[in-house]
Amino acid sequence: MSVLKFDRVLFWDIDPKTLDIEKHSKFIIRRVLQYGSMEDWEKIKKIFGLNKIVSTAITLKDLDKKTASFLSVIGNVPKNEFICYTTKPSTPKHWNF
Repeated sequence: MSVLKFDRVLFWDIDPKTLDIEKHSKFIIRRVLQYGSMEDWEKIKKIFGLNKIVSTAITLKDLDKKTASFLSVIGNVPKNEFICYTTKPSTPKHWNF
């Protein structure tokens, strides 16, 4: 499957034709998890499989906690294995009013 089959919004900043599914798998998985639709999610599940998606997501520092929780449940992986749960951001978040 080509990267061109994904929603064009996911790769707004690059030319999708330059992406290789295997070589850039982490980048593609990150973009789909961060910005993708359910259709895009189904596509990466077919391409990479759940195990590869979860093992990649575990290494993503900027993964949001809701996505990590979802992957934790469906991948049967404890939340504390996800780096986004164990690493604090170096830049503090804005105040919450």
